Amino acid sequence: MFWRMITKTLIRQRGKMLMIAFTVALGVSLSTAMMNVMLGVGDKVNRELKVYGANITVRHKDAALMSDLYGLEGQGVNDKFLHEDDVLKLKSIFWGFNILDFAPMLEGRANFSGDDVQIIGTWPEKHATLPTGEELSTGLKALRTWWEVNGEWLGENDNDSVMMGHLLASQKNIHVGDDITLDSNGRSEKFTVRGIFNDGGNYDSRILMTLPAAQRLMSLPGRVSSIEVSALTTPDNDLARKAAQDPRSLSPDEYETWYCTAYVSAICHQIQEVIRDGVAKPVRQVAESEGTILNKTTLLMALITILSSIGSALAISNLITASVIERSQELGLLKALGAYNWQIVLLVLAEVMITGLAGGVIGYFMGIGFAQVIGQTVFGSYIEIARMVILIVAVILFLVTLAGSIPAIRYLTALRPTEVLHGK
Repeated sequence: MFWRMITKTLIRQRGKMLMIAFTVALGVSLSTAMMNVMLGVGDKVNRELKVYGANITVRHKDAALMSDLYGLEGQGVNDKFLHEDDVLKLKSIFWGFNILDFAPMLEGRANFSGDDVQIIGTWPEKHATLPTGEELSTGLKALRTWWEVNGEWLGENDNDSVMMGHLLASQKNIHVGDDITLDSNGRSEKFTVRGIFNDGGNYDSRILMTLPAAQRLMSLPGRVSSIEVSALTTPDNDLARKAAQDPRSLSPDEYETWYCTAYVSAICHQIQEVIRDGVAKPVRQVAESEGTILNKTTLLMALITILSSIGSALAISNLITASVIERSQELGLLKALGAYNWQIVLLVLAEVMITGLAGGVIGYFMGIGFAQVIGQTVFGSYIEIARMVILIVAVILFLVTLAGSIPAIRYLTALRPTEVLHGK
């Protein structure tokens, strides 16, 4: 009898039930899309922010000390350098897959047309095969995506060519294709200007060359001054800030949690484990901006999910209340025949829950589609579907439907059979 009454009600009031299902589907679709994007957006937002360059810098511990204490950097500060052989070890750390790009830098000075200019040797592009068999492509080109280059980027083996900052090129009236001579440490070498770049910063007055060329010119084989690293990180929390001050202050459980989470401080710590005499420090302006933007993006999507749920509850409330008022004589008759309030409430809730479940299933698959549209439109890639969203959506669906039914339940409990049966 119970299920027969539900079936007949669903058929007789299919118009209102379809509206309830449609309302639920809209709310669930938006919630599903936002939660899938929210859970999968971290790495994608971080990848988008990588256009701002490296968020970790690795230097020799003595050079880092001089910089921290006295603000001194560059050639002549000390004679301590990192080893080029250690650079590829960055991909061997626990969070190696989170390290997207990196480039070693060798800074020095050379005489150019009677002026002392800063030169930088690096990997413009680097292709290598790691011991694990993984193919690697990295280099400064991936870290300086915003550079405007007139001409071409240096290739991996362009050891006889350079790139020049546009300010220096303008001062010296240098154009792409010109030959220049650089003198350093008693050596004099001729290079061809392959490209002129606009960095918008200090690099505009510098000369960029491949790392082997700089090592050869400065007589520093196998040495680098620093390493720029771009890594996907998790925004800092209290644990990360505590570990950044002193990892030894953590308990064993805290240390394990911190070490196995992609905090920028954890990645820096692991880098120091593989780079001899190296000190890795986050570029705070970039690292903190990533965390701030990610937290605000997540908060925005959470607010959209909450507001859509509230809107769905209000819409469902109006539809259910209208349906109950329309059926007041039928429900009053049930009360007159001896039905208890809880039995009638259960009947109405069962009808609404069945309708909401149908709408929720449709809305979930609509939400998956919306999430992919957002992923393709904003990030240019698909959003990975999180299974836990199914459970979260189910809970939200139940709570929203229940909340939307409260006004109708109050009306049912206050319903008097004698009044409604007499048309009052």
